[in-house]
Amino acid sequence: MEGALVTSNFSMSDLYPSKANAVHGPRSRRLSYISPVASSAAAPNSGYRRKKSTSSPPPSAAATATVLTSPRKQVEQQEREERYEARTNNATATRVATARTSRASDAPRQQVQSSRPRRLAAASLPVAFCNALEEAINTFVDPPVLRPSVDPRHVLSANFAPVDELPPTPCPVVRGTIPRCLAGGAYIRNGPNPQHLPRGPHHLFDGDGMLHSLLLPETSDSDPILCSRYVQTYKYLVERAAGEPPVIPNVFSGFHGMAGMARGAVMAARVLTGQMNPVEGVGLANTSLAVFGGRLYALGESDLPYAVRVDPATGEVTTHGRCDFGGRLSMGMTAHPKKDPITGELFAFRYGPMPPFVTYFRFDPAGNKGADVPIFSVKQPSFLHDFAVTERYAIFPEIQIVMNPMGMVVGGGAPVGADSGMVPRLGVIPKYATDESEMRWFEVPGFNMMHSVNAWEEAGGEEIVMVAPNILSIEHALERMELVHASVELVRINLRTGNVTRTPLSAGNLDFGVINPGCLGRRNRYGYFGVGDPMPKISGVAKLDFDLAGEGDCTVGRRDFGPGCFAGEPFFVPDDVEGNGNEDDGYVVCYVHDEGTGDNRFVVMDARTPELDIVAEVQLPSRVPYGFHGLFVTQAGLRSQQHY
Repeated sequence: MEGALVTSNFSMSDLYPSKANAVHGPRSRRLSYISPVASSAAAPNSGYRRKKSTSSPPPSAAATATVLTSPRKQVEQQEREERYEARTNNATATRVATARTSRASDAPRQQVQSSRPRRLAAASLPVAFCNALEEAINTFVDPPVLRPSVDPRHVLSANFAPVDELPPTPCPVVRGTIPRCLAGGAYIRNGPNPQHLPRGPHHLFDGDGMLHSLLLPETSDSDPILCSRYVQTYKYLVERAAGEPPVIPNVFSGFHGMAGMARGAVMAARVLTGQMNPVEGVGLANTSLAVFGGRLYALGESDLPYAVRVDPATGEVTTHGRCDFGGRLSMGMTAHPKKDPITGELFAFRYGPMPPFVTYFRFDPAGNKGADVPIFSVKQPSFLHDFAVTERYAIFPEIQIVMNPMGMVVGGGAPVGADSGMVPRLGVIPKYATDESEMRWFEVPGFNMMHSVNAWEEAGGEEIVMVAPNILSIEHALERMELVHASVELVRINLRTGNVTRTPLSAGNLDFGVINPGCLGRRNRYGYFGVGDPMPKISGVAKLDFDLAGEGDCTVGRRDFGPGCFAGEPFFVPDDVEGNGNEDDGYVVCYVHDEGTGDNRFVVMDARTPELDIVAEVQLPSRVPYGFHGLFVTQAGLRSQQHY
């Protein structure tokens, strides 16, 4: 099995016998590019059903994707696409063919269909050569068996194993009733779900993004609808057309030591021979989601946002393309932007290995991106996964997980790893700053924040208070997540004196914290956290009362899912229908998987009760793998989604 894993072109059914009916070969899909003014005519793309056939099934009438671009870039993009299409047709015969965009911004509302991607019987010489090099690297230089933390047989076991796409499928409410504030809305969870069996090292973070959306009924006489669809990123489409991974290397597992440099060379060869175009994006969109400017986006920090849509009538999930916001957004964006509940503005950033290591920016309520604010005072590139905002400030962490590409060359390690000699810092900048002149940094030894929960101002704006889990075993954060322990702390920064104090709120292993979204950036009292057992598996939900800081453990509510039952991140949905306006008037929701029985459910818990009582459960027709972050979109939010 070990030798076959790294040397053979297995399908998913080879690794997962229970999925023997699914064939994971190449599948065809049309990829279309359309101008923004013609976007309303774009057909949604309904994904695919894996069939027991060696030939590619015909795409559905809705099987298309679009890329949202600025009008002034359309001519340049057309020329680039034409050159790329010519190269791929000549060099690979297995790549995505694209259609021309409209040349004029006032073009009629129409969609130009491209030819279907096809895979010929014989691959071209460059493709075969690159595939052979990849195979040699995976077999002789960096076989996954030598690194258990990235061995796909371990990483993709149990409920981390990928699943097939699921079209909109009714599922019954088996306990209680759906609260009225959830009726007609949808809970959507993002997470990694590799479309192909990895033949080399594979990290949990490396899987293609898949959205698991549960549309809840308006009335009790209808059933909820579950739909699971891939986010159709450029990487997903290229590798789907190729029928094998990885055309684009896995970031977290592929670049390690000499093998990482070799894979980098193969990637360069693929670019030069037209097998891929990194300008079109290399991200997975597998981390989280955000709603702003009337649109829903799937996010992954290594790429631009991908516009997606959940049909409020059918529950179908469609991808509408990679969005550059009128050409003003480039490279990438954090998967954890912050939306101000009062103003509707969205605050975000991107980070990378080249100066400026961090760039801060914001969007207005209509979704228009503002100017970049480069932050050059960041000492070295670090893994800046999340940040926090108050009414007047943005807070950036500088933690002990750093980017060091030379470490792969000189030390034979990974380009991202822990630096125990670095002193973590927190940077505070005015929320509406136009440059970094007012940026202030505060050293916070031993504080490594991967996720923030909330932040606010006190003492007339003289102090900033932030609640966040502190990763105590930061050296294990990327490779041995099961050894990670996260302790929730309340951090207080005095802007006048420069003093920083920290108060533990719980001794438990708690992360993936959420609050009432209406309290973001303002002082709040309650947070709801996933109980790691171990991370990233969540065995229950704990409710903390921040007002009890300094009085011992602040846990005031808890729900354990039971032996062998695990979930992912919880999400808080405020009750704006029957609630009385209190902060904790609402419900905590999540997907729960029973590893003993294979049972999968959507669970709704009363956020006000000490035991987070379950008020409703939905029996799911398909397994939902453990994943990352999600959100709830109300019925009004679904209906107000802009068309593309």
